[in-house]
Amino acid sequence: MGDSHLDGRWSVLPTPDLWIVSGVAKHGASMEPNGWQDAVFEALRRARIRQVGYVPDAGHARLIARAHAEADMRAVVLTTEEEGVALAAGAWLGGDRAVLLMQSSGVGNCVNMLSLPLNCRMPFLALVTMRGEWGEFNPWQVPMGNAAGPVLAAMGVLVRRVERAEDAAETVEGAAALAFDSAVPVAVLLAQRLIGAKVWVR
Repeated sequence: MGDSHLDGRWSVLPTPDLWIVSGVAKHGASMEPNGWQDAVFEALRRARIRQVGYVPDAGHARLIARAHAEADMRAVVLTTEEEGVALAAGAWLGGDRAVLLMQSSGVGNCVNMLSLPLNCRMPFLALVTMRGEWGEFNPWQVPMGNAAGPVLAAMGVLVRRVERAEDAAETVEGAAALAFDSAVPVAVLLAQRLIGAKVWVR
């Protein structure tokens, strides 16, 4: 993949002929570029999240970096999103709380594994960065982006959605309380307009 630069505002991944650039959208956002991501991270800390499972994703870059830097958290890179469901279950059985960070394109990989928290009455919390929505350049992201919320709901996951930066931390904090206090699966969808659209730049 080559060297990468992740500063929370831009994620630039060089390829031989072009750059993939992901910028943070400012539409509807009244906070600094890293402001809402840092507020979400603090919400996770207040919720006593100790394990963070993730599949690498530019939209979650700030949260991933903060999790790796946090002494009281363990950030675990996954090979597939469904591993994060098992990670969350294992964390709960061991007395910890976990969150799964993934992109909407990975929701389909989790469908069968979501039977684990449902049947075992375990809490499950996921933060999902959306693709296939506002400003999407890649048509392959559109079907799963359109289906992510309904698929999660069909599997019994309670779905919350964030469109505005100022609502992000409060929504995540409420979702965490719901998941861990009521032992139910909850997913927070972070809208693409909030995250920012990816573009190809030569």
